[in-house]
Amino acid sequence: MLSFQGEHILSVNQLNRDAIEQIFAVAKRMEPYAKKHKRTRVLEGAILANLFFEPSTRTRVSFGTAFNLLGGLVRETTGMQSSALAKGESLYDTARVISAYADAVAMRHPDAGSVAEFATGSDVPVINGGDGPNEHPTQALLDLLTIERELERYGKNVDGFHIAMVGDLKYGRTVHSLSKLLCHYKNVKFTMVAPDGLQMPDYILDTVSNAGHQIELVSKMEGNLAADIVYQTRIQEERFPSQEEANKYRGGFKISQAIYNAHCKPESVLMHPLPRDSRLDANELDNDLNSNDNLAIFRQVQNGVLIRMALFALTLGVDNVVEKYEAEVPWFSRKRNS
Repeated sequence: MLSFQGEHILSVNQLNRDAIEQIFAVAKRMEPYAKKHKRTRVLEGAILANLFFEPSTRTRVSFGTAFNLLGGLVRETTGMQSSALAKGESLYDTARVISAYADAVAMRHPDAGSVAEFATGSDVPVINGGDGPNEHPTQALLDLLTIERELERYGKNVDGFHIAMVGDLKYGRTVHSLSKLLCHYKNVKFTMVAPDGLQMPDYILDTVSNAGHQIELVSKMEGNLAADIVYQTRIQEERFPSQEEANKYRGGFKISQAIYNAHCKPESVLMHPLPRDSRLDANELDNDLNSNDNLAIFRQVQNGVLIRMALFALTLGVDNVVEKYEAEVPWFSRKRNS
């Protein structure tokens, strides 16, 4: 099993079921701090270098928030042009420099394999916040934690559940990583809902199939959304060869309350890695779903902070002493009532 302390978290391929369950156990212990029932200073004085060379809101802020909630400090670089990479510095050299300043690094980069390349030069743990169309391990972990928790509401578990993955499965790195994680569970049914040009890559399908799971490839939502979890993805237009090519698919997989009522089960849970494209010609998850209790997208966000807190605690070796550094929360917060 992965030892975690001092390790880089670059790919879900590093994780087995025992490691996943260890992360989840630590993540659940982070909830009192995320909800401001308590605070901890366990990483007081530690510095996170939050390096995001590709646009991000949730993931970047979530990593920073997670480190802050453990008492640490955050230093950020956003955008390629604001970094020395724009001057021709290699990822290895950047890593040598940044790891001299920081105790941990969270990194997103538009090129597949770039975070792993960066990690070869880093003396501190590096956590992959997404490398192009390749992987997004922390998103996969927060998605899996969300799936586990949402299924529990209906007396189900991850073994034997049915997931429909919808939309851009070719370029959507979140579904690639999630599919790999689900291979550690038993008897999962996958319905892959995507047009031929955006269907799940063969190597992911082979991985899922070799793990003994059932796969159904379909091109339309009608009749194919009656799953325990419906996981919709955004059309990743920034990864298409051209905007014109991306535009061909926009709006093809809208889910509204009417579509939910017609094609989902009453207990089908809706997930999305966010951001959901709310432009009128896309409108992936309609605003009329906001009052649907099975819309889990904002619970996913909350679970993301817990997962990233857990990974920082584990990789920096403080997971067993977090509670020893607790303090009271003196300020008002509505989160305590959630």
